[in-house]
Amino acid sequence: MEKKQSITPAQQGRALKAVDLVSGVVRLVSLPEVCIRVNEMMDEASTSASDIGKVISQDTGLTARLLKIVNSSFYGFPSKIETVTRAVTVIGLRELRGLVLAASAIETFSKIPNDILNMVQFWRHSVYCGVVAQLLADRCHVLHSERLFVAGLLHDIGKLILCHRLPSESRMVMEKLQSEQLFDYQVEQDIMGFDHAEVGGELIKIWQMPASLEYALRYHHNPAAADDYAMEVALIHLANVITGRAEQELDVDVELNIQPVEQMAWDMTGLDESVIEPTLKQAGPLFIDALESILPRGRPY
Repeated sequence: MEKKQSITPAQQGRALKAVDLVSGVVRLVSLPEVCIRVNEMMDEASTSASDIGKVISQDTGLTARLLKIVNSSFYGFPSKIETVTRAVTVIGLRELRGLVLAASAIETFSKIPNDILNMVQFWRHSVYCGVVAQLLADRCHVLHSERLFVAGLLHDIGKLILCHRLPSESRMVMEKLQSEQLFDYQVEQDIMGFDHAEVGGELIKIWQMPASLEYALRYHHNPAAADDYAMEVALIHLANVITGRAEQELDVDVELNIQPVEQMAWDMTGLDESVIEPTLKQAGPLFIDALESILPRGRPY
């Protein structure tokens, strides 16, 4: 009997869209209630450090992870921070919201079993990209540069949803990348009709997180297409490419084809190729500490 050939979403005329894909998995990747509440409180003018501390402290696991992060050498505070309220006071509400989102998202996605992606490499790439993004943002004097760490950390989460919801198509993407000189997002668009960047953007939108974060994820492969938040998008685009180059130089088992930097990103940030080497030197020790601090214990990262 002749084996029936599977029809990809792209071949169905985009019958399946990125938003449909995310909507279908939203229960599985829903953020904890504490994270949602903290995000809502950030829009309330009367919110205090004490208010945020009380809400976060209801989740003992999240509290432990946040205190571990703020007491790490990634921040380098001279004395130990023992309460969430103190952490909010020291690092600020905006940064804490980012850390709450990052810690919650990582914990949420760690529950999704995946035998398609190399999860060790996935999270190492993500954390390194976050560190590089924040360093580049500091060079550009971007306000609240910690936002870029979170965006870099989460820039590829769309891949996890693709692998979970469309495992057969995701395997096809991996196989095609081995034989053709294409970039992953191009192959995803060809096979599925959309790519991981679009899926990641839709997830952030459904989570009702800041629009700047949505844009950074959605357009990190195509920064010229973003009609807003151009600086954030350009920085994540640069950080992703620079991270890929660093991995290739270290002979890490990564994608064969690394996207070149779009000129728009250099123009928007005012940076150039000379920034890469010093940024990578600075990123090394920060990456190791961030990796140990932010990822869940017991995971082989």
